[in-house]
Amino acid sequence: MTDAVVPRSTEAAPRAGRGTSWLRRALDSDIFYSFRRSRMTMIAAAITLLFFLLAILAPILAVQNPFDPAQLQLMNSRISPLWTADGQAPFLLGTDEQGRDVLSAILYGLRISLAVGVLGMLLAGTIGITLGLVAGYVGGAVDGLIMRIADVQLTFPAILIALLVNGVAKSMFGNKLDPTSMLVVLVLAIGLSFWVQYARTVRSSVLVEKNKDYVAAAQLIGLPAQKIMLRHVLPNAMGPVLVIATINLALAVLTEATLSFLGAGMPETMPSLGTLIRIGNNYLFAGEWWIVAFPGIALAGLILSINLLGDWLRDALNPKLR
Repeated sequence: MTDAVVPRSTEAAPRAGRGTSWLRRALDSDIFYSFRRSRMTMIAAAITLLFFLLAILAPILAVQNPFDPAQLQLMNSRISPLWTADGQAPFLLGTDEQGRDVLSAILYGLRISLAVGVLGMLLAGTIGITLGLVAGYVGGAVDGLIMRIADVQLTFPAILIALLVNGVAKSMFGNKLDPTSMLVVLVLAIGLSFWVQYARTVRSSVLVEKNKDYVAAAQLIGLPAQKIMLRHVLPNAMGPVLVIATINLALAVLTEATLSFLGAGMPETMPSLGTLIRIGNNYLFAGEWWIVAFPGIALAGLILSINLLGDWLRDALNPKLR
């Protein structure tokens, strides 16, 4: 009887160990150790996570839907924050000129800013990683063509590329762009503006990796080039890509805010943080400082926390600093 029980218990232990081995390796890794040692990084990660949670839970936390005109009343316009003498409940951070609760507008504006930033970063990464893989692995004329295009784009600031894409879209469709279509245009503009960093970084890593023995062995057994690039070469080039992606997320959010502030981004009926800052800037010298101050603080805090995470990730993944 006991002989029948022992084999089952000895088999269960390795299975449980295999199920938690990845978590144990992650907790014992140098990256997690570096993360725990940096209090500033932990605070930045907590703030970044808080911003994402606020954006996701905006319909639950907001006292009104600022995108729904039926919920707005002009009688509630320009109410000062709740802790001031003229403040009114439930408008904790006051209201703007359309009667929108500033806190609710920030929560919903975060959703748009983060959506544009994340989707723009993913699009730029997809384009850049693909072109960088092809350029580095194929080489020759293909490599020269892709890199010359990248060099030409680097001569122009990213905001100008984004304005160009935005202007072309508006010239083609005029005023027919609804807020959802405008969001797609912003994602496309940001994606086409930031792919170069990914392409150049991935190309450099591929040029190093493709001369190693494991690539020669994969070629020898007849694996297709696409499979070698995606399954063998790309994973070894993902460290620098993750750093670029983190930093580019902040740049994408800032670019969207800049475009919206210049009037080339999201409309006032569906404002992002940049649009809220542009609206509030018109009333800054009239004394309604809260309309621009709180969206500006939210944008600055979001970008600063993401940048701090990017700086830590760059140092953590740098083997020279371990």
